Amino acid sequence: MRKLLLQLDSSRLPSVFDRVVAYDGAADEVMSYGGIAEADVRDLIHGCIFTRGPKDLKHTAVFIGGADMTAGERLLAAAKQAFFGPFTVSVMLDSNGSNTTAVAAVAKMVQAAGGGGDVRGKHVLIVAGTGPVGVRAAGLFAKAGAEVVITSRKADAGERARDLVLKRFGGRVRAITLRDASEAARACEHAALLLNAGPAGVMLVPQQAWANRPGLEVVADVNAVPPLGVDGVDVMDDGVVKHGVRCFGALAIGNLKMKVHKACIARLFERNDLVLDAETIADVARELSAKPQ
Repeated sequence: MRKLLLQLDSSRLPSVFDRVVAYDGAADEVMSYGGIAEADVRDLIHGCIFTRGPKDLKHTAVFIGGADMTAGERLLAAAKQAFFGPFTVSVMLDSNGSNTTAVAAVAKMVQAAGGGGDVRGKHVLIVAGTGPVGVRAAGLFAKAGAEVVITSRKADAGERARDLVLKRFGGRVRAITLRDASEAARACEHAALLLNAGPAGVMLVPQQAWANRPGLEVVADVNAVPPLGVDGVDVMDDGVVKHGVRCFGALAIGNLKMKVHKACIARLFERNDLVLDAETIADVARELSAKPQ
């Protein structure tokens, strides 16, 4: 039986990137719909669950994407509400690649941190953490027991991001204002792990702010567009030690993100009741990391 993936995208045009990865992951056919709102979801989901018997529903799955994670979360909630009894299919949320990117960055950083991957009590700084990748990464770190600090250029944006993390993930999170790169050294003072989740082409952390800083163990940057977000961290750095700190660049993180994304698509077709969101995608990443390469 053919593996069919229903792609529901909140953006007007469904993501070609997500569609290509779906084919590479396991899907035989991808049915892509753009501009999807909550009111559209029920009928589309019912089209999935009523066409095959319950024992065959594992061959149908749903991928929710789009540029807006908040919209994606609403679509996921609507999809889950449309399921009932044995009439369910597996579903994955990865709007703007936020879940898989955040998971990959956190997995790399946790594995490299001292303490055998235990980040409980460690101070984690998420620079420009108000976007979807920053919020999801902050949430994963907070759920793991770290003490998380989100930076933002504007105090109100930082507080909103903090509230989102606390509501969705819990843990210990606070927000501070970092108006520009000149304030990065102050923000880095107590950090053990530092992740730049800022916009492409904006340098936010000068090298002198993080290099040879006492207590700083890991630095990671998800910005692949010059100038890079963390000065001195190259896109291909994959655990390279520089100035006493283990460094991860955007392409090294992206390589793991792609492996996780493809593995998750394949996982959707193994059962009909799987929901892949930040935490469950992180579980897949841990399983991949545990396997011998």
